[in-house]
Amino acid sequence: MNETTMKKEKLTGSILFPALICTLLWGSAFPSVKSGYALFGIGDDPFSKLFFAGWRFMLAGVLVLIVYIVMYRKPFLPNRHMWKGILILGLVQTTMQYVFFYIGLSHTTGVKGSVLTATTTFLSVLISHFLFPNDRLNRYKVVGCLIGFEGVILISMGSGDLFSGGFALNGEGFMILSAAAAAVGAVISKVVARGAEPMIITGWQLFFGGAILLIAGAAGGGHFAQTPPQAFALLGYLIFLSATAFTIWTMLLKRHPVGKVTVYNFLVPIFGSLMSGLVLGEQVFTVRNMVSLLFVCAGIVLVNLRIGGGNKTEKEAVK
Repeated sequence: MNETTMKKEKLTGSILFPALICTLLWGSAFPSVKSGYALFGIGDDPFSKLFFAGWRFMLAGVLVLIVYIVMYRKPFLPNRHMWKGILILGLVQTTMQYVFFYIGLSHTTGVKGSVLTATTTFLSVLISHFLFPNDRLNRYKVVGCLIGFEGVILISMGSGDLFSGGFALNGEGFMILSAAAAAVGAVISKVVARGAEPMIITGWQLFFGGAILLIAGAAGGGHFAQTPPQAFALLGYLIFLSATAFTIWTMLLKRHPVGKVTVYNFLVPIFGSLMSGLVLGEQVFTVRNMVSLLFVCAGIVLVNLRIGGGNKTEKEAVK
């Protein structure tokens, strides 16, 4: 075994396990959020859903900042000129994304939601092409986006055509809008995070975005109709999930080539679908679901492929 091969195997090994943890945690969010609606007795009240989301992300932001302080023992306040960018990022990547996510997920299945959320990858690729000279489309990205969107359309159709039977604006439509907000947020983060500590940016944007969700939910009368211990245990898990996954993912992106890390995004819809079937009892192994999942995963792998004309100067990306 030559030295180059050993280095490649070492790099893959150092990314694989942490990436598996992140994608497994993110995948588990789909059944966890839907279970939280039942445990807190939220029902169909949109403001209570925002109230639920607000507590999760605001406290996740606090936890990320605490982890940063413990790990690095440095000041956790960003430079004064960065506050505006952090606020904008929090508004888009946390507030807007999860307004659509929490409402949309309550009107579709966890399986569909996990596949539709993968649209973020393809939208980010298209947006970045027009904004970043070193992040242009190549043949792998074009083919990957086309295949990925085919999978999204397939699972959105349900038992009918795109606008009947299986597609609801406040369900599948909102999940796609959530993915669009996440894609725009990822692009904003590339600008905001330049020269900054990613964990500080992540912690503060989660805190501010979550605080806006919480205030909006409370102002609209959002509340928890019931508060059994297991409901708070689930909320605690969701807080842990967000803080842990974002922290590990940020560290991976800081230490390894972006393409080597983001290729593992294809595991999120896989884990999300499987755990939705396991926890929620949803039907996963249908031909439509499997083909759609295959298309989306293949698309994610292709757009992250670094062969020949792939982008080699990419420096930053935020999940």
